[in-house]
Amino acid sequence: MPSYKILEIPNDILLGAVKKALREGHTCTISVKGRSMRPFLEDKRDRVILAPITAPLSPGDAVLAEIREDTYVLHRIIGINSNIVTLMGDGNIKGTETCRAEDICGIVTRYLHPRLSFSATSMATRRAVRMWRALLPIRYPLLKLYSLLRKIHLV
Repeated sequence: MPSYKILEIPNDILLGAVKKALREGHTCTISVKGRSMRPFLEDKRDRVILAPITAPLSPGDAVLAEIREDTYVLHRIIGINSNIVTLMGDGNIKGTETCRAEDICGIVTRYLHPRLSFSATSMATRRAVRMWRALLPIRYPLLKLYSLLRKIHLV
């Protein structure tokens, strides 16, 4: 069995390179860091495939955005007003970020879990995202339950 060391590259360096590659028309696969996209994406377990933006963005799309210089988030669009995009992580209960539309680096096209992969744009995924968004008023206890189930390895 080959031995290898996992190298963790700081986000400002890695995601700057990802932004450049996306702007050049490439797709990129990155590992997810953080818990802000729970329950859809889990820290250091899941990966996403990012692609350049080729169609109009809409609420529900998961995107990589530069919200400040060298500060990136992988969050979901919850609103677009002219050139201003409002973002919120699925695991957040109230915090949002805003950026300009041109600060969106790429869009998630696939979610990669350890044993499965699925389209970010399928009807089933879009339906699950809408349902989770509608549960925002009770998201806090649901996320607490999810965290508990993760600790005892049930999800």
